[in-house]
Amino acid sequence: MPTIKQMGRLVTLVSVSGLALVACAAEPSETEPAAGSTESVEWATLTGEAPLVIAHRGASGDRPEHTLEAYALAIEQGADIIEPDLVMTSDGVLVARHDRYLSTTTNVSDRPEFAERRRTVEGRDDWWVEDFTLAEIRSLRARQPFPGRSDAFDDQFVVPTFEEVLDLAAAHGVRTEPEVKSPAHFVSIGLDPLPELVRILRERGLDGSDAMTAIQCFEPEFLARLNEVVDTPLLMLVFPLRQLDPGADPLAPSVSFDAMAEFADGVGPYKGLLVDPAGADTGFIAEAHARGLAVHPWTFRDDQPVGDGSSIEDELRRIYALGADGVFTDFPETAIRVRNSVQAEAE
Repeated sequence: MPTIKQMGRLVTLVSVSGLALVACAAEPSETEPAAGSTESVEWATLTGEAPLVIAHRGASGDRPEHTLEAYALAIEQGADIIEPDLVMTSDGVLVARHDRYLSTTTNVSDRPEFAERRRTVEGRDDWWVEDFTLAEIRSLRARQPFPGRSDAFDDQFVVPTFEEVLDLAAAHGVRTEPEVKSPAHFVSIGLDPLPELVRILRERGLDGSDAMTAIQCFEPEFLARLNEVVDTPLLMLVFPLRQLDPGADPLAPSVSFDAMAEFADGVGPYKGLLVDPAGADTGFIAEAHARGLAVHPWTFRDDQPVGDGSSIEDELRRIYALGADGVFTDFPETAIRVRNSVQAEAE
């Protein structure tokens, strides 16, 4: 059963009610739901409300990921939540990057003044965010890391700070769901992200059960620490345990339900944990819901085929039907369109 603390924080992870409408000069697009359009569907989410569409790294299928431009496009497309990944610079500033290394998402390799910063860490020869100050990171420009996606916007946009992302979200009345990346590593080099994260949450009024944000992480120890000092909703990210233990059940998560329920308000599972290779329900969502945990699976991508041959539309319909409370997607416009189609068919 969910704890009293969980029940107080759960609404941030499962509800679209109360989200401010984005003020845009343009006419509403076909992907934008009409007011009240999701209310007649009997959604299988924890609250019965429509599943949230979470812009994974922004509208990263269309713009270089983790840029203000990618987040802004996602908001324009109608995303309920934008998701920045957080890493730390050498001077202790949280910036939005998915990886600690910089070669795949920035033009650092074209900057001769940084050539000597390249070093091998954990078997990878690259440039690492913790070796750069914020000013140096801000001098770089973002690039599209996924082959096959447009590079038309490469080398145009800067790497934003976490606080800049929060400013953008606040200006448009949308929620954020930041992921703290590799906190144990940063702690090991004297750059613990927790104090800076807590400072930002408290100064911006985001330390509360009704905060317009929720914090994610793959490391349970970090979320457990954070749970001791803030009331902000927490999301435990998990992958198949078999990645760590080849002998494990292929459908077992990397953190057990009982363990995550001690401190988390939701779970962000790899989508392959929700359905088996044949596309059948594994019972993951039902088990999480029984513990009061919202479920936000990752990651749905238009340009990556689904394992069983389903289209992205079919995949999203299946996950919505199972009761996912939100979906992480690089293409929020598609997830919103499919959600609206489900609604229209129910009317």
